[in-house]
Amino acid sequence: MIASTMRRIREAIAFVILVICTKAADSRPFWWPSNTVETSGYCLSWRLAVEANNIRAWRTVPPQCSRHVEAYMIGGQYRRDLGLIVDNICTYIDTISLSGDGFDAWILDVDDTCISNLFYYRGKRYGCEPFDPSGFKAWALNGMCTAIPDIRGLFNKLIQTGFKVFLVTGRDEETLGQVTVDNLLDQGYFGYERLILRSAAYKGQGATTYKSAIRKQLTEEGYRIWGNTGDQWSDLQGEYTGNRTFKLPNPMYFVP
Repeated sequence: MIASTMRRIREAIAFVILVICTKAADSRPFWWPSNTVETSGYCLSWRLAVEANNIRAWRTVPPQCSRHVEAYMIGGQYRRDLGLIVDNICTYIDTISLSGDGFDAWILDVDDTCISNLFYYRGKRYGCEPFDPSGFKAWALNGMCTAIPDIRGLFNKLIQTGFKVFLVTGRDEETLGQVTVDNLLDQGYFGYERLILRSAAYKGQGATTYKSAIRKQLTEEGYRIWGNTGDQWSDLQGEYTGNRTFKLPNPMYFVP
């Protein structure tokens, strides 16, 4: 109980610090449109097209949309969107009759699904700068990613309902394996069936190919994948995707 309370206090403090730093960096309120109504309208349309997967293989957020993405991520709308999706996932879960044989499975992505990299991407102007593999690795090695509360709640519901939860991530197993385990545990993720990281056998493969192979392996082990949840379309596409897929919002980066 004490550990849980302290974790929630740390999350609240982290969010307050993020908002304060954001305001200090710019005299305008963080929700203020970047330039004009036209720019704000374009960025809203761009974000919708990204989430609908109509814009693909994009490398960076358009520079004029930095403030828009910032406002979306920390101004409350991201949390509201996430909450609505999780509510719908929970409704679906309540319709499932588990077999009781221990092979009813659910897959969750890790980065920006279970735990957040928002602090890291703030330093990258919320995705306006190209992906920096070395920089992200250094950030991940700190083990400072905070839980996304709605997804942690979903995770707990899945465990309590009786699902075998598999956390499948593109993080490198050799260099980020233990720190990822520790980070997840610190943020309240325990009781999952397996954390699957990218081993040497899958290096160089795109996310869709890699995650399809992992899902195929689980299916061949006898697991029934009732649900698959992630913030990237590459988490959800390909083969053996499961009975239902649920895309979470993330306008900061695209993983092919």
